[in-house]
Amino acid sequence: MARIAGVNIPTTKKIGISLTYIYGIGRKTALDICAKAGVSPDARVHALNEEEISKLRETIDSNYDVEGDLKRTVYMNIKRLMDLGCYRGLRHRRNLPVRGQRTHTNARTRKGPAKAIAGKK
Repeated sequence: MARIAGVNIPTTKKIGISLTYIYGIGRKTALDICAKAGVSPDARVHALNEEEISKLRETIDSNYDVEGDLKRTVYMNIKRLMDLGCYRGLRHRRNLPVRGQRTHTNARTRKGPAKAIAGKK
């Protein structure tokens, strides 16, 4: 089991796909990391040797924010907006959609399950 950035990545998949199991790394970034480290993205994780895995680790650690650092950065950005009291911060504070979506009918993911209003009839 290969462990990169504190995450156990699947060993039977190709390295280009396995790296996407790390928070903050998508398909494009995974392919870029493979290119910088000099590892073929089509190679299976279990077929890589220790040297190639360490190259991948070093590339990710030195060039990318992933996992805990990235989550902390995102949280601090949202907290900053909430402390400023700007419109986006207020929407975050009230658990409403932030990017201009309608709330009259949809937005159930953000608002949670529908609550019955007593005596509406």
